[in-house]
Amino acid sequence: MAVPLMQAVRVGRYVVKQHLTGRKRYPLVLMLEPLFRCNLACAGCGKIDYPAQILNQRMSLQECLDADTEADAPVIAVAGGEPLLHKEMPQIIKGLIARKKYVYLCTNGLLLEKKLDDYEPSHFFSWDVHLDGDKLMHDSSVCQDGVFEKATAAIRAAKARGFRVSINCTVFDGAVPERLAAFFDEVMALGVDGIMTAPGYAYERAPDQAHFLNRQKTKQLFRDVFRLGKGKKWRFTQSPLFLNFLAGNENYHCTPWGKPLRTVFGWQRPCYLLGEGYAKTFKELMDDTEWEKYGTGAYEKCADCMVHSGYESTAVMDAVRRPWHIAKVALFGPETEKPMVPEISLANQRPAEYGYEAQVEQQMEKITTGGKPARGPRVRVNGRPAANTVTAAADAAD
Repeated sequence: MAVPLMQAVRVGRYVVKQHLTGRKRYPLVLMLEPLFRCNLACAGCGKIDYPAQILNQRMSLQECLDADTEADAPVIAVAGGEPLLHKEMPQIIKGLIARKKYVYLCTNGLLLEKKLDDYEPSHFFSWDVHLDGDKLMHDSSVCQDGVFEKATAAIRAAKARGFRVSINCTVFDGAVPERLAAFFDEVMALGVDGIMTAPGYAYERAPDQAHFLNRQKTKQLFRDVFRLGKGKKWRFTQSPLFLNFLAGNENYHCTPWGKPLRTVFGWQRPCYLLGEGYAKTFKELMDDTEWEKYGTGAYEKCADCMVHSGYESTAVMDAVRRPWHIAKVALFGPETEKPMVPEISLANQRPAEYGYEAQVEQQMEKITTGGKPARGPRVRVNGRPAANTVTAAADAAD
């Protein structure tokens, strides 16, 4: 079982409690991004395209703990940027674990082996290493040779020290089912505790816009992969119903509030993937966001999204409503032969709106008027000294 039994029980109990109390919107996982700075400039990433002054900003230890207090979700995923660049990250993780939260520290693995001494194994803690396929697939995805080897070496070192380790595999257009299935075999042999996978989201600021999957391609790809995985002991850290959704068997709408994101800007609206404004408090995020304006069928930017940050919570909530259904899927795996469920109509979706420049201008004004900006660490992006913007670093790496 990829998710420890006690974690599954506690999260399940939490979800049932929310249903019994009639709470309409609640978080399942707190997504915490204490910094945007990264030491890679991946072609499919749109999370790090900011001026250097913004990339140098950090959430403090207290701000991270306060975000947990506000959301009070049972699970916390600490991401970025590259979290291991944050000097207070060991204290942040220790503080969250002390509150008995299940914490996943997401990393590209480049600094992992070097930083292992700063952390202690715990059943509340897991490393979540980014691997987008085998050596050639992953190094191409992150735009730097040798990253796969460093990441897998770090995974071995972490496992040898007694840590739980999972991988986060983002899939893009052009992925070959047989090759992806072989990669899942490879990481299971490597000894990872679980796999998290999903199609890449088409970030509007990502340098590479040509390799994002549409929903039909996503469903066919994962259906083909799961067909190849029948009888194999792949362990996923995700709900069986979410995997069934990826294979085209569930007609889910997203639950964007299920994995709220707190960044250096505040609480991001409406979800982890779309930054279309920020709330000062978690309550403001929940109460004042116009949730009905987003999601596949409602908003153009959401048209092809099938990412776990929006749909995993829907799957978990469905499991509470239909326990017999998740039991069947967990036992037999995702359906790979019957017709797929009908797709959500896009006929009435509203057109995309773009406000990146205005948001950057607003944040830069805050930094300027708030005094001297925090100085970040000296970072090499894809092997080169960090430029003024990540876009420039990505261009230099090509």
